[in-house]
Amino acid sequence: MKLLLMLLVLLFAVWLWRSARQGKVPHESHKKTPLHEPQDMVDCKYCGLHLPQSEAVEGRLGLYCSTEHRQRAEG
Repeated sequence: MKLLLMLLVLLFAVWLWRSARQGKVPHESHKKTPLHEPQDMVDCKYCGLHLPQSEAVEGRLGLYCSTEHRQRAEG
């Protein structure tokens, strides 16, 4: 009976070791992909802050980081 118990404990330990080892090896299906595509960066015409073009506020004289800076520059 002790031999059977020791065999089960040994098999369980080997199973744990193999499952932990498999988690460390990167698989082809788990390759990391970028979260977002690169975007063009622009600078605010008022303060010079660099920000993505998609977040910029467009004005008559250029791009701004906020509506407040657009109003101050063009007001």
